[in-house]
Amino acid sequence: MALDGFVLRAAAHELQQLVGSRIHKIHQPSSHDLVLQTRGAGGGKRLLLSANPTYPRVHLTERTYQNPMEPPMFCMLLRKYCEGGQIESIRQIGMERVLHIEIRQRDELGDLSLKTIIVELMGRHSNIILTDSASGTIHDGIHHVTPAISAYRIVMPGSRYTAPPEQGKQDPLGIVTREQFEAALEAVEARADADAEAPRPAPAPEKRLVAAFSGFSPLLGRELAYRASKAAGTDPAEALWTEFDRFLNAARDHDDEPGIVEQPDGKALFSITPLTHVAGERRAFATISECLEAYYGDKAGRDAVKQRVSDMLQFLHNERAKNVKKLEKQAATLEEAKDADKHRKLGELLTTYMHSFQKGDRSVTVVDYYDENGAEIDIELDPQLSPSDNAQRYFRRYAKARNSTGAVLEQMELAREEIRYLDSLLQQLGSASLQDVEEIRDELVAGGYLRAREKRGAKRKKPARPSLLCYTSSEGLPIYVGKNNTQNEHLTNKLAASGDTWLHTKDIPGSHVVIRAAEFGDPTLEEAAMLAAHYSQAQGSSMIPVDYTLIRHVHKPSGAKPGFVIYDRQKTLFITPDEERIKALPSTIKS
Repeated sequence: MALDGFVLRAAAHELQQLVGSRIHKIHQPSSHDLVLQTRGAGGGKRLLLSANPTYPRVHLTERTYQNPMEPPMFCMLLRKYCEGGQIESIRQIGMERVLHIEIRQRDELGDLSLKTIIVELMGRHSNIILTDSASGTIHDGIHHVTPAISAYRIVMPGSRYTAPPEQGKQDPLGIVTREQFEAALEAVEARADADAEAPRPAPAPEKRLVAAFSGFSPLLGRELAYRASKAAGTDPAEALWTEFDRFLNAARDHDDEPGIVEQPDGKALFSITPLTHVAGERRAFATISECLEAYYGDKAGRDAVKQRVSDMLQFLHNERAKNVKKLEKQAATLEEAKDADKHRKLGELLTTYMHSFQKGDRSVTVVDYYDENGAEIDIELDPQLSPSDNAQRYFRRYAKARNSTGAVLEQMELAREEIRYLDSLLQQLGSASLQDVEEIRDELVAGGYLRAREKRGAKRKKPARPSLLCYTSSEGLPIYVGKNNTQNEHLTNKLAASGDTWLHTKDIPGSHVVIRAAEFGDPTLEEAAMLAAHYSQAQGSSMIPVDYTLIRHVHKPSGAKPGFVIYDRQKTLFITPDEERIKALPSTIKS
């Protein structure tokens, strides 16, 4: 795990600016995450606390999070005890991945109370726990730990807080001499030798560092070992101590250099010190929060969405496959219908030569008077039928083929429309937030594709209108993006004015995008087109065609699928999205 004790130490140091500020709002956008909005004394900032089992982290955030319509119980509890409270202190416990945030607040009776939010960043065991600072009693945790899960510690309301078990490692910040450094390494090796049943080879330098000192991740251990190996003409033990001491002196002075390395295989790594042993593209950041925000980005949100949409994705792919197969069968039927005249001709030949065969015959050879050369032709017969019925059999085939052509063409168009609709939903799920997912699920339920899920408790009231993602162009103009059909219909048919400009990728499933302004320059048009291309099935491609026209020229046909529109008087431009330019555009969620 890249978020080690040193990264958390850098984060805790940066968060000292929040000490003395008040917690204005608390939100819980997901089952793992909390966002604390602060004000005053360095406040006016948002603090993200995440106990995500894959991406646990703590840092300041500039991102906008969509919150559930009803706050979870843990969020309500935090609001009761912490909202309006003042942050007294933020401190890391040793070099462990544990952070204590102490909050002082007046209760309903006006008495001062001190609560502690404990953030434990320990992979799948990560947690956020609210305790009473005086008694150590747990009010609640974002994740419960029952006796059935852990015999060592329980995280349940009313139980006493127990810290995670000690790892028996030394605090590296207390190591100031080479003798102390080597003694710590030797102590770990002595314990390992005592536990081993047979002699073992000496461990690699990076493993010795991780085993001996708290706060060290394998990544950081490898970095210091690599630096030591590059010290030419120096004793390896002395070189390792030199690099360790140099790194610790920088850490003590908070002389951090947060950065991310994008490796050639696409995997990214981050640390508070340059990762010289890793090849790849490097990005440096002014603060650890900026680094963590850039590193984690949408990772946690996308993983949560993937888990939520797995059943819908499977259903949509299955439905699409059914319609593709239906199209293939209908195309075959249409091909057969092309032989309609052949069946009519055979029926007429049998009628003419009815005296030439009788019931029980399996075929008959007759002269084809439709052929210029008068060639003979073999006609297959049903021995169970009379000559007259055999002729009628071919006439019936002719009538069926002729009559089915129109119906088949109509069914093929319906299947194509269904495939277009399913493709649009698959594209929307690819960039959906959790709230977007629920709106797409509601759409599928309303369309009869899925059955409504039974929910216990009182029915939640749906918002009168969907929330929309709104960007601000470099010219200061609002650009709205609909990320699903519910949002697309509200944006295009209700919110936008007739003089606004509407954009959509040409013949490619994607979002409706609207520039909410009568006049704008080329930069705004380019940015809106980039957004239309970015939120489409062509995302990641270059020279993507994007149509644009005025809202007054966009219409929804009667009975059309959700989100489907027709438009005219459009112009087309070809755009290659600049992801960095898109990220630089301010955005917010507007309802």
